[in-house]
Amino acid sequence: MIRTVFFSPGKPARTDIPHAELHRLLRDRRGLLWVDFTSEPPETSQPILESFNFHHLAIADALEQTHAPKIDDWGDYLYIVLNYMHLVKATEPWDTEIDELDIFLGRNYVVTHHDNPVSSIDETWNASQRDPRYSQDGADHLLYKIIDAIVMDYMPIIEKIDDEIDMIEDQVFDRPSSETLARLFTLKRVLLAMRRILLPQREVLNKMARDDYEVIDRKDRIFFRDIYDHLVRLHDVNESLRDLVGGAMDTYLSVVNNRLNDVMKTLTLITTLFMPISFITGFFGMNFFEPVAGLVGWTSRQTFTVILGIMLGLPLVMYFWMRRRTWV
Repeated sequence: MIRTVFFSPGKPARTDIPHAELHRLLRDRRGLLWVDFTSEPPETSQPILESFNFHHLAIADALEQTHAPKIDDWGDYLYIVLNYMHLVKATEPWDTEIDELDIFLGRNYVVTHHDNPVSSIDETWNASQRDPRYSQDGADHLLYKIIDAIVMDYMPIIEKIDDEIDMIEDQVFDRPSSETLARLFTLKRVLLAMRRILLPQREVLNKMARDDYEVIDRKDRIFFRDIYDHLVRLHDVNESLRDLVGGAMDTYLSVVNNRLNDVMKTLTLITTLFMPISFITGFFGMNFFEPVAGLVGWTSRQTFTVILGIMLGLPLVMYFWMRRRTWV
């Protein structure tokens, strides 16, 4: 899908502009053009991108969708690569995916290219047509609104991860299982993937806030610095959540090992208590006392009573002795 919108001072926004008319609108320095490509094949996107006189290397990078966050200065325009993360499923089990957003920023236009729908871009697209402040401050300010919405979309993921960690910490002490460990590894993988895109993305915004680019006004650099500050805080939160996940994993392993030790202690106690009984029953189970040796007393009722008392009392004595030694 290809969406187009053109903002002109004092006039309503125009949408669904024919591709042949884009070149004419680019010459209107007072207007602002936004072209958005969503899930368009290269054979459809490439001719339109070429009509903007973008360098063929920048076009090839935009169509490949295999790059880390970066910014390239081509003089009359900037080519910016950003990554965004979104939830695959809103219910359990859940995971995240990372996609690429390619942006061309000129003096009076913004071109965005992405393979999958992006909710933050859709929100900015609709808001820009309702609120004239999105377009009246130029293309760089519109780009700020787009990137700010993308960065804000990290917050629901952060909140979901935080809630998930709280839930797992309760499960670790109540009913730890292999599913708990699997959810911990899922969180660890998500946080690691988020960290891999936050660091280079933070550097891109740092350059946009501090370097001198022709298509970014000095007065608008402060807005990109604000996004940079958001990314710094997101990175700090990411590190904190990673520490929490690591702590929860250590706690899980500790609880599982303690429970295993309790089980082994119980089994050892049972074995120890029944060992004397097994010895006595094995000893008196031998059949060479009578009649070969003439030991008739071993089979009398009195002997049976004494041995039975020993069999019942010896485990109790051993139990209280182990308890006094704090082995139980």
